[in-house]
Amino acid sequence: MTTPGMPVVFIHGLWLHASSWAPWEERFRAAGYEPVAPGWPGTSDTVAETREHPERVAGLGINDVVEHYAGLIRALPAKPVIVGHSFGGLIVERLLGQDLAAAGIAIDAAPIKGVLKLPPSALKVASIALRKRANRLGAVSLTREEFAYGFGNALGAQECGELYDRWTVPSPGKPLFEAAFANFVPGSPAKVNTGNKTRGPLLLIAGGQDHTVPAAITRSTRKLYHKSPAITDLQEFASRGHSLTIDSGWAEIAGYGLDWLRQRAFPG
Repeated sequence: MTTPGMPVVFIHGLWLHASSWAPWEERFRAAGYEPVAPGWPGTSDTVAETREHPERVAGLGINDVVEHYAGLIRALPAKPVIVGHSFGGLIVERLLGQDLAAAGIAIDAAPIKGVLKLPPSALKVASIALRKRANRLGAVSLTREEFAYGFGNALGAQECGELYDRWTVPSPGKPLFEAAFANFVPGSPAKVNTGNKTRGPLLLIAGGQDHTVPAAITRSTRKLYHKSPAITDLQEFASRGHSLTIDSGWAEIAGYGLDWLRQRAFPG
């Protein structure tokens, strides 16, 4: 009888569909893990249906997403490894800080409470939602130009356009408001238990060319964990942008994550 592998839960961020993790699932399954990539609450099984029903995700906030994945994780046979991108990375940090996972990998993670300085490019991307107050309770989609700036600035035009057509979906605007005002709101849902001494190891990955979550944000996030003796590692990929989990170089990032897990005693 084959022993089941360790569960891995992949968590997408804003504007990408959960099925964009499919190559990662295959890579991790081949390494002996049992991967799943459930979507955020309200998202449909396909990109097309999610695009047709943006109202299903409207108004969802960070806590809604955390509680959704927490429920899924509690139903698993063992504590999983969790891997998240962008706002999915922030969700990873929340869940790991709550001791719901064995280890976490947060890739270009959205800023948590305590990150005080946001570079201009990050503010430009966030303004897609923040410029209209109604977006707090609505769903927001990216134009091709907005995707090219926020995700595809390190890519060629053809690949960037193909990724936009294949994976982009409308997403709730509320998480962007919550992150933007986190440092002014007591009990903000963007607050992470960075002082947890007993949590599993965390790997923060940054893209050096990322406009949406510049590497400076990830470095600032790493500093917030200084009071905890729990492992917090940081790796920066200097030439990569926010598309690093879905573009033609995704395997480099996935491979690094797998190697890190092996080094931290989490074999598949």
